[in-house]
Amino acid sequence: MSRKCQLTGKKANNGYAVSHSHRRTKRLQHVNLQNKRVWWPEGKRFVRLRLSTKAIKTLEKKGIGVMAKEAGLDLNKF
Repeated sequence: MSRKCQLTGKKANNGYAVSHSHRRTKRLQHVNLQNKRVWWPEGKRFVRLRLSTKAIKTLEKKGIGVMAKEAGLDLNKF
């Protein structure tokens, strides 16, 4: 499973680790992903998703049905 949010598509960002002497080495800034069980009212069951924390906050506002439709995600497969 890739390190990617299933609803928003957020993934790692390329950046630099900068030392005190200002030497720069490449590093990845990973997304804060959480495994989350979300109640899906239309399907009358829980759905297990791998979501970023930003997506979890948005999910509480919009709802799982709307966000899955925007992402083009079929919740019957989860």
